[in-house]
Amino acid sequence: MADTTPANESGGPEDLEQAAAVFADVRPRLFGIAYRMLGSASEAEDLVQEVWLRWQTCDRDAVVSPVAFLATVTTRLAINAARSARARRETYAGPWLPEPVDTGADPYLGAERDEALGFAVLLLPERPSPNERAAYVLREAFGYPYRQIADIVRLSEAAARRLVSRARRHVVAGRRAPVSGAEQRRLLTAFVAAARSGDLAALEELFAADVASYSDGGGAVRASRIPVVGAFRVARYVRAFADRFWDGVEVEWASVNGRASALLSRDGTVFAVVTVNVSAEGVDQVPWMMNPDKITTASTAG
Repeated sequence: MADTTPANESGGPEDLEQAAAVFADVRPRLFGIAYRMLGSASEAEDLVQEVWLRWQTCDRDAVVSPVAFLATVTTRLAINAARSARARRETYAGPWLPEPVDTGADPYLGAERDEALGFAVLLLPERPSPNERAAYVLREAFGYPYRQIADIVRLSEAAARRLVSRARRHVVAGRRAPVSGAEQRRLLTAFVAAARSGDLAALEELFAADVASYSDGGGAVRASRIPVVGAFRVARYVRAFADRFWDGVEVEWASVNGRASALLSRDGTVFAVVTVNVSAEGVDQVPWMMNPDKITTASTAG
């Protein structure tokens, strides 16, 4: 594989036009890698734009495989960006949640598989490490061979296998046995109905014992700054704001990050995206995405 160091742009207008066509074809995959690494659609878009600039100015005649080259540049930039993002999130106002993306019409993330796309995996805090997450995303979401992963992360093939294995352990440790999409949708629908009516008993019945509610307002809107944990506490928390929160709210159903979600709008404007992460034990997590800067991508998903 060619070096990723930018060089002088090769060729003339026709060459650049061909380069643009190649980039456009692989762009969904690049965005898919970047988003899974960063959990932010806007940051992923910025990173992919940086890859495009590098693609324009590199020595493309020396690139054996444009797809491999572009995936390598994207992954390496995303590893560095993930390290910076982790530091920034330490000072984030309240819980940080991934920026939701619409996956209803088409897997715009360029995924052959939906692994590392759901909130449950994106929410894993300090682990996997950026290198582990990169190896996991390339292997589990896009089916890259270990030899190519090793080249991208600049490690031996054996080390790349260990990265993926460690990441898998973190993912498995961070979630319970999944349920079907139909069951997740059923529990989400039941949750929204119970939350809207303030039905404490119905809410408790839906929740796993250690359910956690996370509200991401980013300091821009009023939202809980700490997670609420435990079936009874979360049920009381949801009931407490039922009257004022749900007044005049319209609910649309959408596929966000590959999962059923509820888009909550008032006066025609989406102000929250709500979903539930579920297992055989019931609802495990209730993420409330309310930061206005982070819900624009999903706001047209209905």
